[in-house]
Amino acid sequence: MKPGMVQGAILLLMVVGLWGCVTQLPSMVDPHEVTESLVVGRVVTVLTGDRSRKYRPAVRFMELEDQALHKRFQVEINSHDQYFAVNLPSGQYRLTRVQISEGPFMSMADLSMAFPVDATATTYVGSWKLGVDSPRYGRMIVASASSDQVETAKARDFIDSQYPMFKGSSLIEALPQPAQMEARLYEIMPYPRYPKYFRRHWW
Repeated sequence: MKPGMVQGAILLLMVVGLWGCVTQLPSMVDPHEVTESLVVGRVVTVLTGDRSRKYRPAVRFMELEDQALHKRFQVEINSHDQYFAVNLPSGQYRLTRVQISEGPFMSMADLSMAFPVDATATTYVGSWKLGVDSPRYGRMIVASASSDQVETAKARDFIDSQYPMFKGSSLIEALPQPAQMEARLYEIMPYPRYPKYFRRHWW
């Protein structure tokens, strides 16, 4: 076997191995399957720049990492505005990655926003707002986390309706830090096979 083929096979095995280390989670855990800490938040995707695009951006999934054990959790969102409630062990976590879908197009950004999870209470991580730039060379995404009385009240209503067993329990607010950051948004191949004049951009 040629050296190039060997290197390619090794790289493929490494990628498959890393992908296998990710635990996939739905955006909302079944109430009967909550065994650890309940982590609740909201993720919202908004447009920045040109608003005349055909496809509205939405979060396909986001990735969280346990900083001590380096376990990764991929939370499926598939929406431009969605509450999420995931079952995580207590510890220190980071939002490390988000994947954005725009119709048939997909892009990815690497982030680093840390937050704690407390086993003694429900952890509310606030509203995560993702501002997606217009399609262009060097497009960016701005991620920010915030919370106010109205958002907290809505989060409590969400918990009471979806997870009644936690109604009236302690709610700890733990906004990710830094509260805002900007990152490069990269296209994910393969690119849809559209004629050249239908493609959004080239790079």
